Amino acid sequence: MNRRAINWQECAIALAGALPRERLHPAVVAWTARSPARARWAVALSGGADSLALLLLVWAHWPERRRRLVALHFNHRLRGRAANADEKFCGRVCTALGVKFVRGAWAEARPDASEGEARVARLAFFAKHARALWLGHQQDDIAESMFMRLARGSGAGGLAAPRPVQPMTGGRVHLRPLLTLKKSEVTAALRAAGAAWREDASNAAGSFFRNRVRHRVLPAWCAAAQRDGLAGAARSRELLEEDDDALEAWLAAIRPITPGGALSLRRLAGKPRAVWRRALHRWLLRLPGAGRNLSRQAVEAILRDAMRGRVTRHSLGAAGFGVISKTGLRHAATVRKESGRRRRGPN
Repeated sequence: MNRRAINWQECAIALAGALPRERLHPAVVAWTARSPARARWAVALSGGADSLALLLLVWAHWPERRRRLVALHFNHRLRGRAANADEKFCGRVCTALGVKFVRGAWAEARPDASEGEARVARLAFFAKHARALWLGHQQDDIAESMFMRLARGSGAGGLAAPRPVQPMTGGRVHLRPLLTLKKSEVTAALRAAGAAWREDASNAAGSFFRNRVRHRVLPAWCAAAQRDGLAGAARSRELLEEDDDALEAWLAAIRPITPGGALSLRRLAGKPRAVWRRALHRWLLRLPGAGRNLSRQAVEAILRDAMRGRVTRHSLGAAGFGVISKTGLRHAATVRKESGRRRRGPN
């Protein structure tokens, strides 16, 4: 990072001139118009180009929100002095902008921590401090996430990520206004505005799946496409989000889960397999741990028998059994008798 003195307020105004509100995702801009005036907005700030650009743009485009704006920085404590330098850099930028700076650190950090573990710790920190969280994902992130989720066999819901406006549990929301921009556009605008940012050296390594996709897969894919592949991925993401929302609306209208907690096969009769699958996943997720622990083969077997109305039962592991009748799928817990023998009974 260039250590020359930077007037961060002037830099933010210059960046906003290069990237006006019209360049940001319209769903996020529309959300801001509905946000209560006294609501606090939080920006996830790592010190990298994307998050820095996001903070500067929010500060410049919504000046009336500056007094209620906060920047959240999470130190994963995986890169030693470099991570501490990132934190100090973010603090200096926030001081210059007059933005409240809240820092956190990963107490359970260890050298062999996975990308997923670090992400869970980071999001837990954000959830404690923000109901409206702004994130710096851009079009490159869309393509990277799509390739990663394709490898896992994700459906429309997974492939529609990252969403510009993502409702979270407890009334929280994640906002991603930069999904209309490429990484190269963001960095070019920052340089033109006179900004400097922190570079995470670990992003160049191949230890994490996302980094391998970023440095090996995306360049080859874009070259082979001979067109704007990143814009194409962003367009596909938008269409998949529309499809996913339509399936969610259809499922809500059917109300396949009865007040007693059974999955009604009658209400699902005649509906496409995609609706059945989604209804089954909703039902499984109501059972603590069962939906996440079942293998893909086990879920497919339950789905097949439920659609056929085959009277049978399937193991749900520690959660007990799924009992299929002609009219529904219900949960039967496994309980232990005083004698130590096990019996099954309806939940």
